[in-house]
Amino acid sequence: MLTIAALLLFLTGVAHSYLGERYILIRLFKRDNLPKLFGGTDFTTGTLRFVWHLLTLVWWGIAAIVFLVSGQTPDAALILRVFSIVALISGLFPLYFTRGRHLSWIVFFAVGVLLWVGSP
Repeated sequence: MLTIAALLLFLTGVAHSYLGERYILIRLFKRDNLPKLFGGTDFTTGTLRFVWHLLTLVWWGIAAIVFLVSGQTPDAALILRVFSIVALISGLFPLYFTRGRHLSWIVFFAVGVLLWVGSP
């Protein structure tokens, strides 16, 4: 169960970065009304791109920890339950802000349940 949860987290990160870059960021950056910070829009676009992909990195880090603690590390149950709660709360954000239209909440809830049930 933990390996499946880690894989789901990793794939969610891949989808987030690829689809976000292709369908959101590139189109956003073509707009002519982006804030001009520090003399231009380069800082704005760089910051938005960095923050966007940072979320992917965070979920990949969580996926790595989940995978590593699946080997019965001491306190693994506590660590996994904390990450389970993080995943479940993360699932609430798209439910609230998009009224469930962004389907990532399904993956986050699945990961949260798999982590909770799969914890030793």
